[in-house]
Amino acid sequence: MIRHWAAAACVCAVLSACGSRDEAPAADAAPSSLAVTVQPARMRELPRTIAVSGPVTAWEEMQLGVELGGLRVTDLHVDVGERVRKGELLLELDARTVSSELAQARAAHAEAQSGLELAQANLRRGETLGKEQLISASALDELRAARTQAQARVATARAAVDAAQLRVDFTRLRAPDDGIISKRLVEPGQVVAAGSELLRLIRDGRLEWQAELASDEIARVSVGDPVTLDAPGGAVAEGRVRAVSPGVDATTRTGTVYADLPDPEGLQIGQFVPGRIATGAGQALTVPAAAVVERDGYPYVFTVGRDGVAKRLRVRTGTRAGEVIEILDGLKPGTPVAVRGVGFLGDGDRVRVVAESAATPAANPAPAAP
Repeated sequence: MIRHWAAAACVCAVLSACGSRDEAPAADAAPSSLAVTVQPARMRELPRTIAVSGPVTAWEEMQLGVELGGLRVTDLHVDVGERVRKGELLLELDARTVSSELAQARAAHAEAQSGLELAQANLRRGETLGKEQLISASALDELRAARTQAQARVATARAAVDAAQLRVDFTRLRAPDDGIISKRLVEPGQVVAAGSELLRLIRDGRLEWQAELASDEIARVSVGDPVTLDAPGGAVAEGRVRAVSPGVDATTRTGTVYADLPDPEGLQIGQFVPGRIATGAGQALTVPAAAVVERDGYPYVFTVGRDGVAKRLRVRTGTRAGEVIEILDGLKPGTPVAVRGVGFLGDGDRVRVVAESAATPAANPAPAAP
């Protein structure tokens, strides 16, 4: 019986030793690696754009008022949003007072004119008598002076008529140019003051977009550069740079770009919209856009060394054009970066580089065998 127990113990010891040898390789096996595709960072020509937001304003907004005070508005012919033509009547003031002044001036002018005619007739008769020496030279001089005085009175009366007519014209406010009424600050029956703003007119109905740029960015912008704006509702408005401020503010170190918008496409004054200014093309270091990941609010790429270890690098990105993105800082040309599978990587992870086709799953996988 003792021999049987000893034999069983030997068998258990042998089996235990064999099990230990089988489990050892599994414990020492290398951890599984992630499959990624790799592309080198390369130089290529990219369209240069500056992304910035700014307000939509009127190209030229004119404040309209009248030059007479203390008169009541009798008629208002326009409202906000209406398009008007140059010379079109916008509003009228009560012109009864100034019309009576004009009538008085015209009467005074007629009286002065009749006085002039009488003085001229007296002078003609005096000159005829003077030729026959029937009138003294002093009397003839007085007739000539009387005619000159009558001429002066006519000129004064004519000026008074013109002034009174001008005051009558001031009771009618007309559009100084083609445009759109953008604001109305008056109502019929209101007594207005001279020089106060009554209406506001967007000249030619033209809008523009203004953007504040840093000194290094504004140096890249030129008059005529294309501008694209993302209008609310998904519409896109296009324009061109009309003017660039010749200097920058000493405090903010920024300058202003003015873009003309011939077709505003739904934009309105006061809206703050994002836009892009195309400043040409140039060589740039690029990587596939899929290679850039956001971590903690910063962009990163993962480089892959010859040892198959991924290293995370923080970069500064620039313009994105299609499927590639510009790298401004943090990466050198030719450095291989992980593209497919980069979203699952961590700094120091071991990776397995595969071909693009191997990393892309088949669109229509074959059915499994029964």
